[in-house]
Amino acid sequence: MAVTVRVPGPLRRLTAGAPEVQIEGATVAEALRNLDGRFPGFADRLYEPDGQLKQFVNVYRNDEDVRFASGLETALEDGDDLSIVPAVAGGR
Repeated sequence: MAVTVRVPGPLRRLTAGAPEVQIEGATVAEALRNLDGRFPGFADRLYEPDGQLKQFVNVYRNDEDVRFASGLETALEDGDDLSIVPAVAGGR
């Protein structure tokens, strides 16, 4: 399954500035593994040592937060959009 991964600005240096990349994967976990395989460095920024997504990293499949679906095992279909969205925190 080919999906479009939308890469946030802070991580685009890993994709040579590309805001979107095409990645194969049947699940979110597989697509993110393939993303890191093609563009090394994503895994360090997305995952905790136990393999779970970092607390402030959100991943959406077609505008649906995967945490409210099947998490990293959320199934993907050909042509889906997968968005990586770092949460913004702080301020006054």
